[in-house]
Amino acid sequence: MKKNMDLTKTARVVRETLGALAFLSALSSVQAQLLSHKDLSAMVAISIVQSAITTCKANGYNVSATVVGRNGEILAQARGDNTGPHTLENSFRKAYTARTFRVASGEIVNRLKMDPAFPLIHLSNIIANQGGLPIKLEDDVMGAVGVSGAPGGDKDEACSKAGIDKVADHLR
Repeated sequence: MKKNMDLTKTARVVRETLGALAFLSALSSVQAQLLSHKDLSAMVAISIVQSAITTCKANGYNVSATVVGRNGEILAQARGDNTGPHTLENSFRKAYTARTFRVASGEIVNRLKMDPAFPLIHLSNIIANQGGLPIKLEDDVMGAVGVSGAPGGDKDEACSKAGIDKVADHLR
């Protein structure tokens, strides 16, 4: 009887060991893969900011502009001549919002109108104002630009678009 118990115990240990070995073998065959993506360079970000401010200036608007990267970090930012002190922060928040939600910051205005309790509006640096646009490489959002200071979010957004258009050849 003891011999049968020992054989049963041995068989169970062998089964468990073989199962563990099969599992480890499967794990070892899975190769670790790194994420691959492109990021905005400093020079591209600076060009976007400069073009956005220049475009608005040509239309008579003094604005500030910010470009954020993939993780919402500031890559380039400039407070335009004769702008209000709030425009620098607002341009960042518009860019951050566009990057976070992967849509124009003005779209958040529409979402808030549809759902006044839109819970994400209370996150830090999120703002429901037009003027921020995501910067995309195909469907990959690699950053965003925000402009603040023109008399209306539609004008801010047009300057953001001009900044992106200036570097469009680099976004392919």
